[in-house]
Amino acid sequence: MFTPAYARASSAYKRVGVDTSVQAADPHQLVHLLFQELLQSISNARGSLARKQIAEKGASIGRAVRILEEGLKASLNIGGGGELAENLSALYDYCIVQLTKANAFNDDALLIEVRGLIETVAKSWQEISPKSAGTSSRN
Repeated sequence: MFTPAYARASSAYKRVGVDTSVQAADPHQLVHLLFQELLQSISNARGSLARKQIAEKGASIGRAVRILEEGLKASLNIGGGGELAENLSALYDYCIVQLTKANAFNDDALLIEVRGLIETVAKSWQEISPKSAGTSSRN
């Protein structure tokens, strides 16, 4: 059974517990919110690592991995998105591996790397906002 990307993103967004009104957001906004929360989780992990709060670091990295896996990756339309969707899926997989390593080895450099990769994609996503382009929603 096919589940539309906006439904998958909405469902994933609710599961990760972000405090905002998901029901009022369009599909593009939902993905934007996922990027924001992912970047915040990585920042939280870095702060916790710096403070030697290992349990909190692990929880923040776990949250980031869930956002990548259950939110961003799950909302990709691999069949219809072609090479772009496949490349994003591979990037998200890579980020998940790097976050897992960062967690296991308390490696801030890996957190910085993932943050940089995600910031680039998040910025690009924001630049294609249907509202700023005057086009209809797409995902």
